[in-house]
Amino acid sequence: MLTIQDLTYRIQTRALFEGASAQIPDGWKVGLVGRNGTGKSTLLRLIQTEAAAGSEAIRLKSGARIGVVEQEIEASSRPLLEVVLEADTERAALMAQLETEEDGEAIAEAHTRLADIDAWSAEARAARVLAGLGFSQADLERAAGEFSGGWRMRAALAGVLFSTPDLLLLDEPTNYLDLEGASWLEGYLRKYPRTLIIVSHDRDLLNRSVSHILAVEDTKLVMSTGGYDDYLKGRAERQAHLVSMKAKQDAQRAHLQSFVDRFRAKATKARQAQSRLKMIERMQDIAVPLSERTTPFTFPNPEQLASPILRLEDSELGYVEGRPILSGVELRLDVDDRIAIVGANGQGKTTLVKSIAERLPLMTGKRIASSKLRIGYFSQDQLDELSAGDSVLQHVQALAPEMGQSKARALAAQFGFGAEKVETLVEKLSGGEKVRLLLGLTTYSKPHILILDEPTSHLDIDSREALIHALNDYEGAVLLITHDTYLAEGASDQIWLVKDGEVSPYDGDISDYRAMVMAADRETGSGGGGRTGPGSSYRAPETKHEPVVAVQAEAEPPRRKPNNKERERVKRAEAALGEAQAKLAALDAALGAPDAFADPEYGQKLSRERGEWADKLESAELEWLEANEVIEGLGG
Repeated sequence: MLTIQDLTYRIQTRALFEGASAQIPDGWKVGLVGRNGTGKSTLLRLIQTEAAAGSEAIRLKSGARIGVVEQEIEASSRPLLEVVLEADTERAALMAQLETEEDGEAIAEAHTRLADIDAWSAEARAARVLAGLGFSQADLERAAGEFSGGWRMRAALAGVLFSTPDLLLLDEPTNYLDLEGASWLEGYLRKYPRTLIIVSHDRDLLNRSVSHILAVEDTKLVMSTGGYDDYLKGRAERQAHLVSMKAKQDAQRAHLQSFVDRFRAKATKARQAQSRLKMIERMQDIAVPLSERTTPFTFPNPEQLASPILRLEDSELGYVEGRPILSGVELRLDVDDRIAIVGANGQGKTTLVKSIAERLPLMTGKRIASSKLRIGYFSQDQLDELSAGDSVLQHVQALAPEMGQSKARALAAQFGFGAEKVETLVEKLSGGEKVRLLLGLTTYSKPHILILDEPTSHLDIDSREALIHALNDYEGAVLLITHDTYLAEGASDQIWLVKDGEVSPYDGDISDYRAMVMAADRETGSGGGGRTGPGSSYRAPETKHEPVVAVQAEAEPPRRKPNNKERERVKRAEAALGEAQAKLAALDAALGAPDAFADPEYGQKLSRERGEWADKLESAELEWLEANEVIEGLGG
């Protein structure tokens, strides 16, 4: 599908790629990874522009269509579904041709081609994609211009997915999705029938949805099989191997140099000494890449307060069209709480945390908290509130005008801004650097409650890992809204579900909630295109949480033992699971061989087989889980 051969690309004097090469066959799903600033987005742009220009460095399969999400859909008066359908340009052109064509043979050919591309099911397919991304059935007939920019970006993504290009290029597609939309997209991409290259800092998505990782390392491209965790393991093994080889080379060089130094002056040994000197000169240095260090986050700990540190009693929060967004809210926060807040966009998650932080007043009810309580509130919206024209140092000094410059510089260094960055204007900072600055400013007052509303969209994978460590070390309470399940799992131990105008504890973990979302039919209950509150058409799937009240458990009836048929089902599932895992391991080894694609047909055959066995593995895992649930439910 795509060949990158000896690619060199510079921005001014800085080399992003130097002699970089990679080959991506049909059907591969590739995660493109690398630290921020290494050129991932640039590579996607080069694939799009250079392949079309006939570049020798980047070659695309003849006739292949590339799909990208470049910008949000236009704010037009046309229905949303109609705008998304037009993303399939071939279908749109054929449909337009039928309206004006008079030649009978041309009309017949157009109808044949429309049948070939399954054009008559297009509306249903587009509606399913839109539903998966959070749009309701009613939204499909609304004018595209009625939606906010974030929802028009979702619609643009829906259009690209619906058009099913031969090569789909996605750059951080989950940045404007909620956890529900991100979970749906993950499943969709895992089954995408064509070739995919995705830039993402979502570790779980990269582990579950791609078959290969293409890493930008030291201006080169390194391909490996498996997900992101497999890539990390392979990278660590390569690093250890290089360190070992370099140690051996250094020992050999020292041994040869010792001989040269001892015998160079002796006439009888001069020839041998000269020979060993040439051997040293011919040695090619083994370079061990320097490990890039991620600057840690540090959140100062508050003084302790007695629990509960905050309560809301019988509260109504936020109004839309004269009705509360959330009603009957009863909650308490203790000093050591770690809570992930989940629910579809438009259900009131942000309304909830803004009310807790007193950025929105309660409509009714009581808010009970210590007079000493301090709350730190972070939202991506605040990134735009940083003062343009002011430097990092000026933002830090504004925290405490009496602070001397040396103390301000030391504080900026704690935020992650050394001497080389502290004078930088905020508009010159990267998205990740702005997040670091804002988190530092937010936590300077040592808050007892830290509220983070989508903090990770501009952070790379290593920085997200550093954020998890900082949150786990922090001794205050944490409220977290995020679409990143890896962050939510690593930094929280409770879940609040915001749904249908209520807030309630969810009886399960993030994996349980994600599984429920993946299993739900989002076509019958989807987010209301940015609308909030009970007026929204969203109806989230029923959860398994129970009211938090003490009840006396009824005596359970005696449970029977699993029968032979049920035990045999588990054994068959285990056998199928083992066979699929073994087949995938063998195919990955074959695909990783240097000559795997010397014969393109053979390489493509291996790729197809891998896709088939990946599907079989997924089915086998599901069967094994269901079979074991039956056994466990019987107490066997």
